[in-house]
Amino acid sequence: MNLLCVIPVRGGSKGVPGKNLRDVAGQPLVTWSIAHALESRTPMRVIVSTDDPSIAEVAAEAGAEVPFMRPTELATDEAPTEPTVRHAIEWVRSEGWEPDAVILLQATSPVRLPESIDRAIAQFIEDDADSLVGVVRSSPFLWWRGVPPTAHYPVDARPRRQDMDPNSLPFRETGSLYVTRTRIYDTLNNRLGGRISLFEMDDLEGLDIDTELDITLADTLLRTMNHG
Repeated sequence: MNLLCVIPVRGGSKGVPGKNLRDVAGQPLVTWSIAHALESRTPMRVIVSTDDPSIAEVAAEAGAEVPFMRPTELATDEAPTEPTVRHAIEWVRSEGWEPDAVILLQATSPVRLPESIDRAIAQFIEDDADSLVGVVRSSPFLWWRGVPPTAHYPVDARPRRQDMDPNSLPFRETGSLYVTRTRIYDTLNNRLGGRISLFEMDDLEGLDIDTELDITLADTLLRTMNHG
Protein backbone atom coordinates (compact mmCIF):
# COMPACT_ATOMS: atom_id res chain seq x y z
CA MET A 1 0.00 0.00 0.00
CA ASN A 2 1.35 3.41 -0.98
CA LEU A 3 0.93 5.68 2.04
CA LEU A 4 1.19 9.45 1.92
CA CYS A 5 1.55 11.31 5.22
CA VAL A 6 0.52 14.95 5.03
CA ILE A 7 1.33 17.39 7.86
CA PRO A 8 -0.35 20.77 7.22
CA VAL A 9 1.49 23.63 8.96
CA ARG A 10 0.46 27.25 8.46
CA GLY A 11 2.69 30.15 9.32
CA GLY A 12 -0.09 32.24 10.85
CA SER A 13 -1.67 31.55 14.22
CA LYS A 14 -3.88 33.90 16.19
CA GLY A 15 -4.12 31.99 19.46
CA VAL A 16 -0.40 31.28 19.90
CA PRO A 17 1.64 33.37 17.43
CA GLY A 18 4.29 31.36 15.61
CA LYS A 19 3.28 28.24 17.52
CA ASN A 20 4.47 25.73 14.91
CA LEU A 21 8.06 26.87 15.43
CA ARG A 22 7.79 27.32 19.19
CA ASP A 23 10.22 25.32 21.28
CA VAL A 24 8.42 22.36 22.84
CA ALA A 25 10.58 20.01 24.89
CA GLY A 26 13.72 21.17 23.15
CA GLN A 27 12.66 21.26 19.50
CA PRO A 28 10.25 23.14 17.21
CA LEU A 29 6.65 21.98 17.58
CA VAL A 30 6.33 20.91 13.92
CA THR A 31 9.24 18.48 14.18
CA TRP A 32 7.46 16.22 16.67
CA SER A 33 4.87 15.07 14.14
CA ILE A 34 7.52 14.71 11.44
CA ALA A 35 9.55 12.48 13.76
CA HIS A 36 6.51 10.37 14.63
CA ALA A 37 5.86 9.69 10.95
CA LEU A 38 9.49 9.02 10.04
CA GLU A 39 10.01 6.73 13.05
CA SER A 40 6.99 4.62 12.12
CA ARG A 41 7.78 1.07 11.03
CA THR A 42 5.32 1.50 8.14
CA PRO A 43 6.91 2.94 4.97
CA MET A 44 5.34 6.23 3.90
CA ARG A 45 6.13 9.50 2.16
CA VAL A 46 6.07 12.37 4.65
CA ILE A 47 5.17 15.75 3.18
CA VAL A 48 4.81 19.03 5.06
CA SER A 49 2.46 21.51 3.38
CA THR A 50 3.25 25.04 4.50
CA ASP A 51 3.09 28.62 3.29
CA ASP A 52 5.95 29.73 5.53
CA PRO A 53 9.59 29.55 4.29
CA SER A 54 10.93 29.30 7.86
CA ILE A 55 8.70 26.32 8.61
CA ALA A 56 9.65 24.78 5.27
CA GLU A 57 13.35 25.02 6.16
CA VAL A 58 12.86 23.48 9.61
CA ALA A 59 10.66 20.71 8.22
CA ALA A 60 13.18 19.81 5.52
CA GLU A 61 16.00 19.71 8.08
CA ALA A 62 13.84 17.35 10.18
CA GLY A 63 13.61 14.94 7.24
CA ALA A 64 10.24 15.72 5.70
CA GLU A 65 9.66 16.39 2.03
CA VAL A 66 8.70 20.01 1.31
CA PRO A 67 8.31 19.86 -2.47
CA PHE A 68 6.09 22.94 -2.77
CA MET A 69 4.86 26.01 -0.93
CA ARG A 70 1.17 25.90 -0.09
CA PRO A 71 -0.93 28.30 -2.20
CA THR A 72 -2.03 31.41 -0.32
CA GLU A 73 -5.73 30.63 -0.71
CA LEU A 74 -5.21 27.35 1.15
CA ALA A 75 -3.43 29.02 4.07
CA THR A 76 -6.06 31.42 5.40
CA ASP A 77 -7.75 31.14 8.80
CA GLU A 78 -10.97 30.12 7.05
CA ALA A 79 -9.48 27.50 4.73
CA PRO A 80 -10.45 23.92 5.66
CA THR A 81 -7.82 21.19 5.78
CA GLU A 82 -9.21 18.94 3.04
CA PRO A 83 -8.24 21.14 0.06
CA THR A 84 -4.69 21.27 1.44
CA VAL A 85 -4.54 17.47 1.57
CA ARG A 86 -5.98 17.20 -1.93
CA HIS A 87 -3.37 19.69 -3.17
CA ALA A 88 -0.64 17.38 -1.81
CA ILE A 89 -2.32 14.35 -3.40
CA GLU A 90 -2.42 16.02 -6.80
CA TRP A 91 1.21 17.08 -6.42
CA VAL A 92 2.49 13.54 -5.90
CA ARG A 93 0.23 12.30 -8.68
CA SER A 94 1.85 14.84 -11.01
CA GLU A 95 5.12 13.05 -10.24
CA GLY A 96 3.59 9.73 -11.30
CA TRP A 97 3.10 8.36 -7.76
CA GLU A 98 -0.38 7.21 -6.70
CA PRO A 99 -1.16 7.07 -2.95
CA ASP A 100 -3.65 4.44 -1.82
CA ALA A 101 -4.32 6.19 1.49
CA VAL A 102 -3.42 9.41 3.27
CA ILE A 103 -2.30 9.75 6.88
CA LEU A 104 -3.16 13.23 8.15
CA LEU A 105 -1.17 14.33 11.18
CA GLN A 106 -1.83 17.66 12.89
CA ALA A 107 1.34 19.37 14.06
CA THR A 108 -0.62 20.94 16.93
CA SER A 109 -1.04 17.46 18.45
CA PRO A 110 2.59 16.68 19.30
CA VAL A 111 1.94 14.06 21.99
CA ARG A 112 1.67 10.59 20.46
CA LEU A 113 2.79 7.26 21.80
CA PRO A 114 5.57 5.67 19.70
CA GLU A 115 3.39 2.86 18.37
CA SER A 116 0.22 4.88 17.68
CA ILE A 117 0.72 5.47 13.95
CA ASP A 118 1.62 1.83 13.29
CA ARG A 119 -1.35 0.62 15.35
CA ALA A 120 -3.66 3.00 13.51
CA ILE A 121 -2.53 1.77 10.11
CA ALA A 122 -2.81 -1.88 11.22
CA GLN A 123 -6.36 -1.26 12.48
CA PHE A 124 -7.26 0.59 9.27
CA ILE A 125 -6.20 -2.43 7.23
CA GLU A 126 -7.71 -5.02 9.58
CA ASP A 127 -11.07 -3.21 9.67
CA ASP A 128 -11.01 -2.79 5.89
CA ALA A 129 -11.92 0.81 6.65
CA ASP A 130 -12.34 3.68 4.23
CA SER A 131 -11.32 6.17 6.90
CA LEU A 132 -10.09 6.14 10.49
CA VAL A 133 -10.23 8.83 13.16
CA GLY A 134 -8.24 9.10 16.38
CA VAL A 135 -10.41 9.44 19.47
CA VAL A 136 -10.16 9.46 23.27
CA ARG A 137 -12.84 8.56 25.76
CA SER A 138 -14.76 11.57 27.03
CA SER A 139 -16.63 12.47 30.18
CA PRO A 140 -20.20 11.15 30.28
CA PHE A 141 -21.30 14.30 32.11
CA LEU A 142 -21.94 16.52 29.09
CA TRP A 143 -24.29 19.49 28.84
CA TRP A 144 -25.81 21.48 25.99
CA ARG A 145 -26.63 25.15 26.47
CA GLY A 146 -30.26 25.99 25.83
CA VAL A 147 -33.49 27.05 27.51
CA PRO A 148 -33.44 25.01 29.62
CA PRO A 149 -29.94 23.47 29.47
CA THR A 150 -30.00 19.75 28.78
CA ALA A 151 -27.69 17.01 30.06
CA HIS A 152 -26.32 13.91 28.38
CA TYR A 153 -27.14 11.91 31.52
CA PRO A 154 -30.23 11.62 33.81
CA VAL A 155 -29.76 14.42 36.34
CA ASP A 156 -32.30 12.86 38.71
CA ALA A 157 -30.34 9.60 38.81
CA ARG A 158 -26.75 10.72 38.41
CA PRO A 159 -24.61 7.64 37.75
CA ARG A 160 -21.25 7.07 39.35
CA ARG A 161 -18.55 6.94 36.70
CA GLN A 162 -16.99 3.83 38.22
CA ASP A 163 -20.34 2.03 37.82
CA MET A 164 -20.67 2.90 34.14
CA ASP A 165 -19.83 0.48 31.35
CA PRO A 166 -16.65 1.88 29.73
CA ASN A 167 -18.05 0.88 26.33
CA SER A 168 -20.99 3.23 26.86
CA LEU A 169 -18.82 6.33 27.27
CA PRO A 170 -18.71 8.82 24.38
CA PHE A 171 -15.56 9.52 22.40
CA ARG A 172 -13.94 12.84 21.53
CA GLU A 173 -12.13 13.31 18.23
CA THR A 174 -8.55 14.27 19.03
CA GLY A 175 -7.75 15.96 15.71
CA SER A 176 -4.35 14.30 15.97
CA LEU A 177 -4.50 11.47 13.47
CA TYR A 178 -6.61 10.37 10.50
CA VAL A 179 -6.12 7.67 7.87
CA THR A 180 -8.22 7.94 4.72
CA ARG A 181 -8.36 6.11 1.41
CA THR A 182 -7.43 8.53 -1.34
CA ARG A 183 -10.67 7.87 -3.20
CA ILE A 184 -12.62 9.30 -0.24
CA TYR A 185 -10.83 12.62 -0.75
CA ASP A 186 -11.47 12.32 -4.49
CA THR A 187 -15.19 11.61 -4.20
CA LEU A 188 -16.25 13.27 -0.94
CA ASN A 189 -13.55 15.95 -0.41
CA ASN A 190 -13.53 14.86 3.22
CA ARG A 191 -11.09 13.15 5.56
CA LEU A 192 -13.94 10.95 6.83
CA GLY A 193 -16.37 8.88 4.80
CA GLY A 194 -17.36 5.38 3.81
CA ARG A 195 -16.67 2.75 6.48
CA ILE A 196 -15.28 4.73 9.44
CA SER A 197 -13.11 3.11 12.10
CA LEU A 198 -12.60 4.64 15.58
CA PHE A 199 -8.99 4.44 16.73
CA GLU A 200 -8.81 4.84 20.49
CA MET A 201 -5.76 6.76 21.67
CA ASP A 202 -4.31 7.32 25.12
CA ASP A 203 -5.74 10.28 27.05
CA LEU A 204 -2.34 12.00 26.85
CA GLU A 205 -2.60 12.02 23.06
CA GLY A 206 -5.75 14.14 23.15
CA LEU A 207 -3.84 17.37 23.78
CA ASP A 208 -4.31 19.96 21.01
CA ILE A 209 -2.32 23.18 21.24
CA ASP A 210 -4.51 26.28 21.16
CA THR A 211 -3.16 28.28 24.12
CA GLU A 212 0.05 29.08 25.97
CA LEU A 213 -1.06 26.67 28.69
CA ASP A 214 -1.26 23.90 26.08
CA ILE A 215 2.34 24.66 25.07
CA THR A 216 3.43 24.26 28.70
CA LEU A 217 1.49 21.01 29.10
CA ALA A 218 2.91 19.55 25.88
CA ASP A 219 6.42 20.52 26.92
CA THR A 220 6.02 18.80 30.29
CA LEU A 221 4.43 15.66 28.85
CA LEU A 222 6.99 15.22 26.08
CA ARG A 223 9.95 15.78 28.41
CA THR A 224 8.51 13.19 30.80
CA MET A 225 7.76 10.67 28.04
CA ASN A 226 11.18 10.99 26.43
CA HIS A 227 13.27 10.99 29.61
CA GLY A 228 11.30 8.56 31.70
